[in-house]
Amino acid sequence: MPKHVVKGDEVVITAGEYRGKTGTIVRVDTKNDRVIVHGSGIAGITKNIRPTRINPEGGRVELDRSFHISNVSPVVDGKGSRVRFETKKDGSKVRVAAKGGKELGVVRSASAKGKKKK
Repeated sequence: MPKHVVKGDEVVITAGEYRGKTGTIVRVDTKNDRVIVHGSGIAGITKNIRPTRINPEGGRVELDRSFHISNVSPVVDGKGSRVRFETKKDGSKVRVAAKGGKELGVVRSASAKGKKKK
């Protein structure tokens, strides 16, 4: 099944504690159907770092949060939108926002369609 979001997309959280918050996708974990989101409105997980020779004071590090891929939607014109996949006449496959029809990105280029594996 094709994924409706990719690395670098601006997304809005649609369910859970952080509903309505926006952030940027840092990584997509296709095996577990999860995305790692970095954003200002999303309070990540805080990890305490022990003192070392390099960092003698130790400290706290903010990690990015993980969300299930079904709980995020790409942001189009400031709001979340569903994604539709369309195949153009030249054979390329693109992601299109359901609201407004804005093109979000190319999934497969036109040249990739005609190639055969050996």
